[in-house]
Amino acid sequence: MALLLSACGYHLRGAFQLPENMKKVYVEGGSEPLREQFRQIIKASSAQLGSSREGAAIVIKIFNEDFNRRVLSLSTRGKSNEFELVYRLDYELANARDTLLTERQSVEISREYYNDQQFVIAKDNEEATIRTEMYQQAVHAIVNRARVVLEANAK
Repeated sequence: MALLLSACGYHLRGAFQLPENMKKVYVEGGSEPLREQFRQIIKASSAQLGSSREGAAIVIKIFNEDFNRRVLSLSTRGKSNEFELVYRLDYELANARDTLLTERQSVEISREYYNDQQFVIAKDNEEATIRTEMYQQAVHAIVNRARVVLEANAK
């Protein structure tokens, strides 16, 4: 069964097929929730998130990480009905010797959600879930870019 699953291209959700030269990654900067998403995605991809830049194939430097929440609409009672979440960060990719592989680039992700005043606690949980998904999407974008850069440099 395992042989059939691997032959058909099956892989765990969220897992990447990383090139051999990207098996050790170091993340510099960033918030704890973002670093946790890097940890999970790199682990699911059979790679290792290093605790130092020594021996790392690629160093991901995170700058200007920012999460904003904005009210989009109000109810007749003046309560918030709809919110927009915007997550933005800048990053650079470098090697272990601190040679830049890419210039500083940005990732920006936004989501809107309805805030039902009757289910306030559930909506708080929904916002936390949306934030986690936004961190995941940012990590996927950065790891995909890193993969492309490493594959281009290998040729």
